[in-house]
Amino acid sequence: MERTLLSLLLVVAIVSPAHAFRNHYRQHGRHAFTSSAIDDMIPKPLSTTNSIRGSPMPGEYVVTDYGAVGDNSTDNTAAFAKALAAANDTAGGIVFVPPGSYRFTGQLVIPTAVTLQGSFTTVPSHDAKAGHYPVDGTVLIPLADRNNEAGKPFITVGRDSTLAGVVIWHVEQGRFEPPVPYPFAVALVDENAAVKDVEILNSWNGISAVAAHRHYIARIQGQPINIGVYIDETYDIGRIEDVHFNPWWSSDVNFMYWQTTFGRSFVMGRSDWEYVFNTFSFAYAIGYHFVETSTGSMNGNFLGIGTDYACNASVQVDASQLAGLLITNGEFTAFHNTLEQHPQRLDLIAFDACDNTQVVVGKDNTGPVNFVDCSFWGPANHIARLAGNGVTTFNSCEFNGWDYLNTNQSAIYASGGTLIVQGTNFNENKPQVELEATVDKVIFLGNVGVGSENIINHGVKQVQSGFNAFD
Repeated sequence: MERTLLSLLLVVAIVSPAHAFRNHYRQHGRHAFTSSAIDDMIPKPLSTTNSIRGSPMPGEYVVTDYGAVGDNSTDNTAAFAKALAAANDTAGGIVFVPPGSYRFTGQLVIPTAVTLQGSFTTVPSHDAKAGHYPVDGTVLIPLADRNNEAGKPFITVGRDSTLAGVVIWHVEQGRFEPPVPYPFAVALVDENAAVKDVEILNSWNGISAVAAHRHYIARIQGQPINIGVYIDETYDIGRIEDVHFNPWWSSDVNFMYWQTTFGRSFVMGRSDWEYVFNTFSFAYAIGYHFVETSTGSMNGNFLGIGTDYACNASVQVDASQLAGLLITNGEFTAFHNTLEQHPQRLDLIAFDACDNTQVVVGKDNTGPVNFVDCSFWGPANHIARLAGNGVTTFNSCEFNGWDYLNTNQSAIYASGGTLIVQGTNFNENKPQVELEATVDKVIFLGNVGVGSENIINHGVKQVQSGFNAFD
């Protein structure tokens, strides 16, 4: 008995607040430590019964309390709007959407400091090609603005607000015919707006972040068709991480021809520092497209990014800021998109199908583009096709699979700017570099490869080559 009491006192001393233990002992002595008294002193865990999955706590709202019905039939636009307005009226909160299929003929706006939260706590994926349609969890089904790309986004996310834990499924988008345009599925439009753990299964345009400074886009999956993620007018650091785009909805040739001819997985306009981490896309015309908009271009760092089956370019840089694009640990694959894949639609060809290239730097670019520890493989025509006045650097990279037509094409073809290649492995017995006279300067240092060193120079005076080891 004495040993049992001492054990209980030790437990109480460990888990209860020190002042509570001392005061109780002084007032009642050792004989006052009954089981009920000890139970009263041990701190209780926070309640888990009055939560978003039970009775809502203050700041929590459930859309079904406002008339929403997840029966894949009812129009839920008004009911969701009421729930979001209720959260907005009380200075913010969490609006929970239970599992179900919710249809919408209109749009939703998530107001300041409100989170629209579905049932998923990690991003789902559904392989419709294998018959796995999104009939589980929280599924939002937009119906408005079919064939109207310029319409309002399905969900607009405001300042300090979040969309999380849902699937967005355009149920009227076919799988075996050319895709139909819709507006953006999600638009981040103000500071600190976020979207996370969301599957955009078959959206025409996926997620935009415009004037959404410090936006946060994380754990996104799906098959957006025309544009996956679009960034512009960002003047404080935006973040994108853990994004995976794959043809889960359709790989039918009639459907995919648009995506592999015109589709772009990431379109990057003006952003003053963009941090991009662990992103991947499969089967787009362009993987990462850096463009000049009315507000400017981008600088940023990109770590662990990749594209597979990019049919025009894995990375295309039309413009970048003077601070440059820093790309590290990238894996890029560009494939030849032959005319024979869809001969009856020659009117849709948007590029020279025989000149697919891993990296394209355009004639108007002036900023630096740096690749470090990146791997490139084809089949492709070139690893890089470079123009403009900027500096492009390849450091410690792997080059494979260029000149797939065996026409003596070089891994890197440069017609402008400055080129630095160092510590890179050329794994084909084919020309490494071809330089037009309009190139400014070239450093080719410490590289290795198959065959002999072969730099085709059409008149560039400033070419420094040394410490290379070829067969």
